[in-house]
Amino acid sequence: MSDRARILIVDDEEAILETMEYTFEGEYDVLTAPSAPEALRVLDANAPIAAVITDQRMPEMTGVEFLARVCERHPNTTRIILTGYADGDAMVRAINEGHVYAYVTKPWEPDALKQLVHRAVELHRLRMQNERLLEDVRQANRFLAAAIDEIPVGALVVDAAGVVRAANRPAREYLGLRSDPRGSALAEVLGADALREFRDTATRLGESDGTRYEELELSRAEVSLRLRIAVRTIRQAEQPIGRVILLREISHEPLRRRFEEVLHEIRSASGEVRARLEQAQQELAECAARVNAWGVESPGMIELGERISRTRTAIEHWLAIDDALVREGYPDAQLLRDRMRIGLSRWPLPEDLPERVRELARRVESYYQTGENPGQPVL
Repeated sequence: MSDRARILIVDDEEAILETMEYTFEGEYDVLTAPSAPEALRVLDANAPIAAVITDQRMPEMTGVEFLARVCERHPNTTRIILTGYADGDAMVRAINEGHVYAYVTKPWEPDALKQLVHRAVELHRLRMQNERLLEDVRQANRFLAAAIDEIPVGALVVDAAGVVRAANRPAREYLGLRSDPRGSALAEVLGADALREFRDTATRLGESDGTRYEELELSRAEVSLRLRIAVRTIRQAEQPIGRVILLREISHEPLRRRFEEVLHEIRSASGEVRARLEQAQQELAECAARVNAWGVESPGMIELGERISRTRTAIEHWLAIDDALVREGYPDAQLLRDRMRIGLSRWPLPEDLPERVRELARRVESYYQTGENPGQPVL
């Protein structure tokens, strides 16, 4: 395929088509059509076409009607109309309906027409380049929005006039915003009574130079969140142009502290740990139930849920291994070894195992190597 720009000549007079084709064939790939319906088919089949030049007076469809169709289907194609009649009304319609770039009266001067078409083709090139640049910007914005949505902190970006310019997914979820708030005034976005305390806190932080953050409880529907709120000024060339309101969800922290207490109690237990492991399973199950009942996809809560789940899996495997060594004379050694490996890999503190668990691992490895099972509990 040629790299030259394509132009389309539309006229019901074959002599005009031949003349036009001869005039432009040295500079462009010239396509011709004897009627408007045929020209539309050519346009659809050969897009992009840089410029279309059509006669006004044609059967089936006038040049104005044809260019209006071209404008709808191929808006970047530059449109030129030819007329041999002093038809001012048609030219006004062509400009309004067909959005023509120029109109030329017959007979035309060849060099002037060439210069006109050259400018029309260049306009098309600039339009296409601009379209590509806009699409690049749109694509970059889509990637940026997707990336910002994955940040584990809510963010509301507000310009100097108080209009929301961006709101990532965590912020929308924490505040219960059902629609996209971009383009709306912050006061309107946070106008609900349930958000009044948050609105007042954000305003106070935005006006203060000293306070770094505040914490508050935000209740909506059946969900109660604890948020840590901070406000940062956005500057450009040292001039403030807006602010970003940051929302860190910290509702998981009490549960996290309890989870860490359970871990500490397990790893610091001396002597037998089986009873403590069984009690821990019950306590962790309660923590997991509270996490699963959470109504917001909080990054902190999701991470805590995963850590609780992995810990419960580790303890489950250790208890099952200990039971198998006691209750079965010759349990499957490979199965015990695999379960021990899984348990050790799920424990959240691999460098800080309870001593009885280390002993259990040694017992499993010894049984795998020798086939000898004392039949005594380890945990």
